[in-house]
Amino acid sequence: MLDRLYMPLLALAAIAAVALAMVWPQGLGARSPAPFGSAPVQRTPQMQAAMRRETLAAQRRANQARAAVHDLQTQALAPSQ
Repeated sequence: MLDRLYMPLLALAAIAAVALAMVWPQGLGARSPAPFGSAPVQRTPQMQAAMRRETLAAQRRANQARAAVHDLQTQALAPSQ
């Protein structure tokens, strides 16, 4: 393809990509610029409570697993007969 056509098309594509990046939602954690953005999903009270419950459940499971491993190690070192 001729450079006279390719370079302007490439520049136009780059400008379009930058323009799209300026207005496209930024994901769940960050708010988009004012006219386009909405409240991030992860900032809603319901989602915060759900994430907190999930974290606490994961911590509980990890503590139970640690306790089970500790019990198994204790039984292996000093079996009760």
